[in-house]
Amino acid sequence: MDINAQPVRRDRPALGSPDLWLLRLSDAPDSFADTATLDAAERERAEALAQPADRIRFTAAHVALRAVLGSYLAVPPTEVRYAREECPCCGAPHGRPALHGFPEDLHFSLSHRSDLVLIGVSQAPIGVDVELVSDIQESDELALMLHPDEQAEAQALNPVRRPRAVARLWTRKEAYLKGLGTGLGRDPATDYIGLGTPQPRADWHFLDVPVDRGYVASAAVREPLIPTSLPPHRLTRHTPHHEPAPLPAVTAWGRPKSEAVDAFDGVHVRYGDVAS
Repeated sequence: MDINAQPVRRDRPALGSPDLWLLRLSDAPDSFADTATLDAAERERAEALAQPADRIRFTAAHVALRAVLGSYLAVPPTEVRYAREECPCCGAPHGRPALHGFPEDLHFSLSHRSDLVLIGVSQAPIGVDVELVSDIQESDELALMLHPDEQAEAQALNPVRRPRAVARLWTRKEAYLKGLGTGLGRDPATDYIGLGTPQPRADWHFLDVPVDRGYVASAAVREPLIPTSLPPHRLTRHTPHHEPAPLPAVTAWGRPKSEAVDAFDGVHVRYGDVAS
């Protein structure tokens, strides 16, 4: 993907049909490591990260975000301007991200974990989250942060299936909290969403997003969702900045049987985005 190519405006997502973009950092173009694409605040945040891997992940994720947003706005990634809104909990400027100087009806969210970056773009407020599936012990610890009814649902599951189900619920919940603009400033135990079919919260609706093996991902959007068989876009080093992205193997509503993953994935992980 040549982020320096002349951008051509991409059609905005239809109402009820957010666009989702998935990037494997291991497949990211070399240009996504260029901190010159970031603004001063992003470069400062990247430099503040202690671990080189976190700096690389942060830079690639935010360059990807700028490339995606630029394709909707028909501007180069360096000209995309956005900042944080006020947090609904405390009023500090670390709430939901919002574009500056562009139409207000384009909303977006970013999440990154290990090798994956997930970006959501919508005409309504949106939050996305991607996580690794933890081991059984960490899953049980994470479940203690959930709504009491969700804790009961988790304990009723077979222990082998519990980690993936809890991780899935956590991505739904964190996507919702990011969409609200509160993040984990709002207690995850406050709202019931559920391990089964997610329960809408007021005007918020949920979409489970199939991603790579060992991960789970979700989106929360403040509008009713229209079911679709179209897959999320996948960003690769071969994706031109000025053309629609190629369709990935994983669809938004199901994974090919050869890639189906329902069993326990024993991966050590901590939850919550790293400076996303």
